[in-house]
Amino acid sequence: MTPLVSIIMGSTSDMPVMEAAASFFDEMEIPFEINALSAHRTPERVMEFAENADRRGIRVIIAAAGGAAHLPGVIAASTILPVIGVPINSSNSIDGWDSILSILQMPAGIPVATVALDGARNAAILAMQILAQSDEKTKSRLQKFKSDLKDKVVKANEDLKKTSFKFRV
Repeated sequence: MTPLVSIIMGSTSDMPVMEAAASFFDEMEIPFEINALSAHRTPERVMEFAENADRRGIRVIIAAAGGAAHLPGVIAASTILPVIGVPINSSNSIDGWDSILSILQMPAGIPVATVALDGARNAAILAMQILAQSDEKTKSRLQKFKSDLKDKVVKANEDLKKTSFKFRV
């Protein structure tokens, strides 16, 4: 099986956050790979990865990093594939703001789609939405997922109606 999505994180300490993306892909039956590569400690490996990802069949890259989160941008500079950045609120982060701004504020011509701080699951959903544009099976699973989200809220609202309060009208 060839991976369609590559999850890259700057350090394995990001795995507790990125596990949400991996779990979503398992649930949705999207083949993926997951690796740790550092823009600062292994820059040559990051470049090699980014330059060859398309040829290996990767269609979307999710890149997570904390602190001075350069990994998503370095990857985006070296590939034509869509890159989704996940800012991580890491131990060396300034409440996550340094990570968010490092990923969000990319120069013209080097876009990185950026999700919320520690937003790995949304990154996976966005990657699936990208894949669904060219694959009917993936599109169908995504439509069911979105429908299930709606049904969950409708059910929660119905359950809420059953909660009684003395002055509720």
